[in-house]
Amino acid sequence: MNSTMHKRWIAGAVACMGFLSCALAQEAAQAASGAASNAYGMSFRQAWEYGGWIMWVLAVLSVFALSLVFYFLVALRPSTVAPRELLSDVLAQIRVGNLNEARRLCDKNSSPLASVVLATLGCLRNVPQSDASLLRGAAESEGVRQSDAIQGQTQLLLDISTIAPLLGLLGTVLGMLKAFSSVATDVASAKPVVLAAGVSQAIITTVFGLIVAIPCIAFYAWFRRRAARQIANLEMATSEVVTSLIGMNPKV
Repeated sequence: MNSTMHKRWIAGAVACMGFLSCALAQEAAQAASGAASNAYGMSFRQAWEYGGWIMWVLAVLSVFALSLVFYFLVALRPSTVAPRELLSDVLAQIRVGNLNEARRLCDKNSSPLASVVLATLGCLRNVPQSDASLLRGAAESEGVRQSDAIQGQTQLLLDISTIAPLLGLLGTVLGMLKAFSSVATDVASAKPVVLAAGVSQAIITTVFGLIVAIPCIAFYAWFRRRAARQIANLEMATSEVVTSLIGMNPKV
């Protein structure tokens, strides 16, 4: 009886010790994991250093994209593309037949509308007996050129949003090659923690590439719609000028 109780007591003690050992092992693993995460937690400066030269390229792209955003905020305005004041003054001069003053007003203005009006007036000056189709063709040709220039500027943001993630992916590939190079040189010195840290450092460039690309593509979508509205305003203003020239049939 005593022997049986002794064996049960020993078995219970062993079970308790096993339970405590498992609990201590689990806590030790969690502590080690936390220590590893703290050891490989990176500040912005460390992340920049890990990214290498690709981070500088992404920084240049981000500064260029930001300058484009401020430029488009100014350039894609009605007062810049098709100023209503210029349109009113030009129409007034056309109605009284003073085409020289209309040219002078357009020469002083650098807007796309001024370029379209100058092209139309130039056609009328070179071919005084121009018919309606010839005038509309001259205006449409210059209008298409100005529209392509307006839309082409916004494409720069789309280009940056395409290049930035590819640069980030390049940095990731280079970082992974660097991280796994220890395996190729010395398998014994390759530790999983070191490899994981190297891969996480490599992914930094992809993260920063996406940080640059996502706002760029969002601004591109917005400025593309804004450019389309300004092109529509330019077309309406051009139509008014051509209609006025055809209706008045001025002599140069």
